[in-house]
Amino acid sequence: MVLECAALFINSNYAIDAKLNPTKDAIAIEGSDSPYTNIIAIRKGDENRKEIKELVEVLHSKEIQDFIKKEYKGAVLPVSE
Repeated sequence: MVLECAALFINSNYAIDAKLNPTKDAIAIEGSDSPYTNIIAIRKGDENRKEIKELVEVLHSKEIQDFIKKEYKGAVLPVSE
């Protein structure tokens, strides 16, 4: 699809797929305090499941945070809390 427009609002993942760098090619970009963040939502009662705790631990790990920072160069921010 070829799209012609003067300006466009898109998620970073679409920009990355289009070989754009959202932190360099964007006219404006949300800050880290944006209320529109991705979250892991868990049903009440499932928060203590082993696999859920493991997922949260992995997402908080230094290895994953370093990977996200290197791979996405600021366009995607790692989980911090």
